[in-house]
Amino acid sequence: MSDKFFVLDTNVLLHNSDAITCFADNTVVLPMTVIEELDKFKKNNDELGRNARHVIRTLDSLRVRGSLGKGVRTEAGGIVRITMEKEEAEGTCIDLNIPDNRIIATAFNLLQQGKRVIFVSKDINARLKADAMGIEVADFEKEKTDFDQLYTGWRRLETDAATISRLHQGKGLLMATEEFQPNEFILLVDAANEKHTSIGRAVDGHNLKPLNPAYESAWNLHPRSMEQRVALELLMDPEIALVSLIGQAGTGKTLLALAAGLANTLKGSRYEKLLVSRPVIPLGRDIGYLPGTKDEKMKLWMQPIFDNLSYLMGLTNGGKQNEATELGITRLLREGQIELEALTYIRGRSISRQYVIIDEAQNLTPHEVKTIISRAGEGTKMVLTGDPEQIDNPYLDASSNGLTYTVERLKGQESCGHITLTRSERSHLSSLAAEYL
Repeated sequence: MSDKFFVLDTNVLLHNSDAITCFADNTVVLPMTVIEELDKFKKNNDELGRNARHVIRTLDSLRVRGSLGKGVRTEAGGIVRITMEKEEAEGTCIDLNIPDNRIIATAFNLLQQGKRVIFVSKDINARLKADAMGIEVADFEKEKTDFDQLYTGWRRLETDAATISRLHQGKGLLMATEEFQPNEFILLVDAANEKHTSIGRAVDGHNLKPLNPAYESAWNLHPRSMEQRVALELLMDPEIALVSLIGQAGTGKTLLALAAGLANTLKGSRYEKLLVSRPVIPLGRDIGYLPGTKDEKMKLWMQPIFDNLSYLMGLTNGGKQNEATELGITRLLREGQIELEALTYIRGRSISRQYVIIDEAQNLTPHEVKTIISRAGEGTKMVLTGDPEQIDNPYLDASSNGLTYTVERLKGQESCGHITLTRSERSHLSSLAAEYL
C-alpha cells in the first residue's frame, strides 16, 4: 500500500475528469458521498455533466479489474478506492448532514488510523475546515501556472543607439546573446537616452524584425500605447492563429480584438464572419434565465460587446453613436457577418474561416478552453481575452484558469502570441479604479 492517501472532493473531479489518475503511485480515496454527488450531475448537458459521466465510466472500467471497495490499481501504478465506511468525526463539531463535511470526515477517519492523508479540494472553505481538524490540505495543482511569473509577451531591453537605428531602418536584427520566444516583442531602449526606443518582434530565438506598418490601426482605431500597438500586430497578422490578451478593465483588450475582427472580416474579407462569445457562469448555464425573447436575452448577456461595437461603428461615422450606428450593427447581425453565440453551443462545431473572440476567458477551465480552441477549422483565428484578477467561477483563481494556462503552455508556438496589457486607456477615472480600488 502506498504512503499517501489523497481524499478527493467532488469539485476536483468535476473540474478535471482525469483527476483520479493524477496522483502517481499513491492511493486515491473517493468517499461514497462523492459518488452520490457525481450521480446528481451526470444528467447535465454542460461541462460538469460531461466530467461526471467520464469519471463514472472510468470507475466502471476499474471495477471490472477488482473491488473498488478494497482498492483497484490503475495503469499509472496508483490505487483507487471507494470508501463504504460510515462517516464519523468524534471529537469535532462538524455537521455530518452537510455533504462536504462527510467527505472531510472520511479524511479525518483515515488520519485517526495513522495514515498520511491529504484532502484535495477546489473549495477554499472546505480546505479551511479540514485544516482546522488537523488534516493536510491541497488545491488540485495540475494545469496550474504561477500567475506572478506569467509570460507577458513583451519585455524591455537596454542596448546602444546603433542597434536601435538598425531596427528603425527596417532591417532584421540578430541578437546572438539573447533568447526570445517566437512572437515576443522587445522594447529596445538606448542606455544613453531613454527616449530613444524601438520595438522589435522576435521571429525566432535570436532575430528581431520591425513592426508591420500595415498594422498601425484597425477599423479607424489607433493604439494609445506601446502595449496596444503590439497587441494589434498580433490581432491583425493572419499568420497568428491564436492570440491571448490579458489586462485589467479599461486596457482595451476587447475593443482591440473587435476592431481587428471587423477590419479582417468586413474590410479585408480574410474571414467569412466575426464570431463573438463570452461565458455565462457556470459555462453550461443557458441564457434562458434572462428575460425577454431570444434576441433580447442575447443582447442583455452580450451588452459589453454591443457597447464596444457601437463605439467602433461610430468611428466610421465621425465618432457619432446614433440610430444609424445601431441599425448598422443590426444589419451585420441579420446578414450573419457578425455572430453572437453562447459557448454552450460551440461544442461539437467545426468553425472554419472565422475570426473568433472569446471574451472573459478567465472564467473557463483549462479543459473548457481546450474544447473551444479545438473547434477551430481551416483558416480560423482565435482570440482569448480576460482579466485573471476578476474571476466569477468559484473553483478557479488567477493561476488555475484556462486563460493563464493557455498563455503558459503555448508561449513557444510560432502560430500563437500573447500580450499582457497593464495601462488603462478607458479614462483617467477608470485607471484610478484599476490601480487603487
